[in-house]
Amino acid sequence: MSRTEFIAILAGTITGVLVGAAMVATRYVINQTDPASLALLRYGIGTLGLIPPVLLIRRVRFERRDLLPIALPGIGQFGILIALLNYGLQFIGSGLGALLFATFPILTMILAAALRLEALTIAKTAGAMLTVAGVGLAVSDNAVLPDLSTGNLLGVIAVLASAFTGAVCSVFYRPYLEKYPPLQVSVFAMLASVMFLILPAAAEGFFLKLPVFTTLGWAAVLFIGFCSSLGYYTWLLALKHATPTRVALFLALGPVTATALGAALLGEPVTLLFLAGLAAVIAGLWLAHMPQADRASGP
Repeated sequence: MSRTEFIAILAGTITGVLVGAAMVATRYVINQTDPASLALLRYGIGTLGLIPPVLLIRRVRFERRDLLPIALPGIGQFGILIALLNYGLQFIGSGLGALLFATFPILTMILAAALRLEALTIAKTAGAMLTVAGVGLAVSDNAVLPDLSTGNLLGVIAVLASAFTGAVCSVFYRPYLEKYPPLQVSVFAMLASVMFLILPAAAEGFFLKLPVFTTLGWAAVLFIGFCSSLGYYTWLLALKHATPTRVALFLALGPVTATALGAALLGEPVTLLFLAGLAAVIAGLWLAHMPQADRASGP
């Protein structure tokens, strides 16, 4: 394994685990505030967490023509993606939401292949399918299919649109990560998302009074902010060193980690289906990262 591959796998793994940990903390604190207000706090804290290391390293000047293309994926990933996901989860359960969002790597793979940015191979396709199946098994106890009412159908569409938004952002970040360091891109993109989130948070009344959380609630908010700052940096670091599909596959570790933490912290049972799901996710990641996985099949 080369140094580049090791960095990508380590960074992707850290990102997936932090996403899962943030899911658990968000689940704990969401009833103490509103979704956009929590998102503003989350990414505001995340941005502040990334500023000190930026100040300690050499300054990077973005070209003016690159400012908007870097800012838009940040707004998409932290603003539009979260808004669509939160909307969808009003109509469908968290388990089904996690399963639908797990299509993220498949959508990323199809989009990257359509734009001729990476090869659509049997190994990566099988790996992506295995990770989705693994997430399905891991959250199967909570993945209840809704009836086909208008609201539920819109919820399914919104969560899938959220996953597609993430796929688009992952694919279009790559050129700028080859041009600029991931840390500086992280700060600028996250700051753009904070500016975007001011409007929906203001509509929820965020600026009319100070947020009110319990002591553990504030600890959860700070922890979510930490997960966001470190997780977003490791996400972009992984994208710099690996193809978008390979990096997106690590998000399957999010719901698996959330389920494991739920068992460890909340006493929820660990089922054989969860263990089978974990094994499927690991197998999918291994298959997609085999050396031949980037070689296109056929003549």
